[in-house]
Amino acid sequence: MPKNHHRDVRETIRAKRQWHTAPDAEAGERGFRGWHSRGYLPHFDMPGLVQFINYRLHDAMPLSRRHEWVALLEIDDELKRRTRIEDYLDRGLGACLLRDPRSAAVVEENWLHLDGREYRLLAWVVMPNHVHLLAEIWQRPQARLIKDWKGFTACRINQALRRRGQLWQDDYWDRYIRDEAHYRRVVHYIEANPVKAGLVKAPELWSFSSARFRDDHNRLRIPARWERGPPSPRVSYSLG
Repeated sequence: MPKNHHRDVRETIRAKRQWHTAPDAEAGERGFRGWHSRGYLPHFDMPGLVQFINYRLHDAMPLSRRHEWVALLEIDDELKRRTRIEDYLDRGLGACLLRDPRSAAVVEENWLHLDGREYRLLAWVVMPNHVHLLAEIWQRPQARLIKDWKGFTACRINQALRRRGQLWQDDYWDRYIRDEAHYRRVVHYIEANPVKAGLVKAPELWSFSSARFRDDHNRLRIPARWERGPPSPRVSYSLG
């Protein structure tokens, strides 16, 4: 990380707290923290937010190639920095353990297991060395959800692949959805990521993505075996 990174994160959080309402008492008791940091990146955590969440495998940015990506972390503009890092991840470096269908299935099925009960999945993709998902957060803070997702899937994937050691990066990246136009852009970005990375010709051809479950009206039609809960009463965004 750049020398002044932690100071910059603290300053970003301090500024954003001035124009965002803090979680109410009930949300605070459930662990929601509003704007905060886990030491690396700023996070915004409130019940009812639609969140664009990304996290990657531990070796997706290999230490042996640090000379290639360290400068990306020093880009001041947040959007440009994220874009460049995502482009780097799409190169498919590291062991790419999520390229194995067994690993990708563990991640996808783990997300879908509590969909409709603790959160609502709106879009997702499992790439060879990172993941993207769009979800409306309901019951638990996203930091706890992601910790549980990572812990469970790391255990199952290590067992399936007969390996040991750290699987996921320590932190994650998130951005809340501001409006319907932002929602549409993010869904398109997530589902088109395999096409952008040169892995398939069309989004619906990727085996572990929400794109393959969309009908002719761009609505998600998840197979009944996942037993999704009722639709969210709050999300009114549409891709149609």
